[in-house]
Amino acid sequence: MERIKVVMQTQDQNKSGVKYKGMFDAGIGMWKEGGFKSLYRGTVATLARDVPGSAAYFWAYEFTYRALKPKGSEKMSVGATLFAGGMAGVAMWSIAIPPDVVKSRIQAAPAGTYKGFTDATLQIVRAEGPAALFKGLGPALLRAFPANAAGFLGRAASLEVMHRMW
Repeated sequence: MERIKVVMQTQDQNKSGVKYKGMFDAGIGMWKEGGFKSLYRGTVATLARDVPGSAAYFWAYEFTYRALKPKGSEKMSVGATLFAGGMAGVAMWSIAIPPDVVKSRIQAAPAGTYKGFTDATLQIVRAEGPAALFKGLGPALLRAFPANAAGFLGRAASLEVMHRMW
């Protein structure tokens, strides 16, 4: 589904214009063009983004949460929860943006453009320099802080409600 999403988001940038009308049309078209493997192009890059990114996400939240939580207290303030959640998002995208750039390029490129994750990374760096791997970092961080702050606040509120129910 990740590849279908990226192709749908970027297809209007191709010289040939919009190729697919919707998600199912894109999936069927990709299947016809390259079989099952075509649907999963970029999976290694997705894992290279998500595994370390998720580790950083949860580590940063726990680290910040523990640093801000008052000693001997079970509860943390709303502000501290928001800050810890926001920092989790910032940590995740600070690590995840280079493989995310590579993933998006692999998934949006015509078949055969890249031999894999390493080849794509090398081609991007050779053609555009190492800074190309960080394209979109600013917007990702600006989105990450409030989105993850809200997410962790929602998590904390949900846990509070569930603990009261038991």
